[in-house]
Amino acid sequence: MWRWLAYPIGSKGDCPVRILAWVTAWFIMTASVAWGGTIKGTVKFSGGALGQKKLPVTIDQYVCGKEKEAQELILSPERGIRNAVVSLLNPPPSLMREASLSSEIQMDQKQCDFVPRVVVVPVGGTVQFINSDRLLHNVKSVGKENPSFNRAQPHARAIAIVFKKPEILRVDCDLHSWMRGWVVVADHSFYSVTNDRGEFILDGVPSGKYTLQIWQESLGTVTTEVTVGDKGTTPLTVEMGKK
Repeated sequence: MWRWLAYPIGSKGDCPVRILAWVTAWFIMTASVAWGGTIKGTVKFSGGALGQKKLPVTIDQYVCGKEKEAQELILSPERGIRNAVVSLLNPPPSLMREASLSSEIQMDQKQCDFVPRVVVVPVGGTVQFINSDRLLHNVKSVGKENPSFNRAQPHARAIAIVFKKPEILRVDCDLHSWMRGWVVVADHSFYSVTNDRGEFILDGVPSGKYTLQIWQESLGTVTTEVTVGDKGTTPLTVEMGKK
């Protein structure tokens, strides 16, 4: 793959210059990531014990089952919060680089649940809504910054929706009232969704002081300050509780 460097266009004398320019450009493009730090943290619930809430299923039980566990707040045994969205709040313009997030995300409908429940897509990106269930769903969202949509979705049909402005949108299925998902439209790449232990990672963050924002569908939003070094990992634990 390097062979083209041995055959520069023009005189032989400019070959070292061309190679040096290419290597310099590559070094500049990768330096910010190589020198950036990592924020590695956990979002935990600070409130009291939660009872396990069950939602009755009154339609399409042959696919959906007879009841569903409520998913608006899911905790690990260590009280880590799943599906919280962590991001840098109003990063400086130098960090508003082109989002490295995937520009095409999938949200499936499996056994009458949106999977995954929360997705992050960059501004201008596409969410492909998929229906793996052998029954009719619909995907519906009312946006403030993005156009609203309400589309019937038979089995195995994909629906592609483009989101052009930053916003958090709720997605519902009118046919199955418990179904809920969330699309977070991001205007920069420093976003992460917590895993089933409440953990998140933000990579390649240049050194400096930042405000970190954490959003969760039933707990709202909290912010915290964090200082990132030139390299290495900055550990962080953030607590959220019901207001």
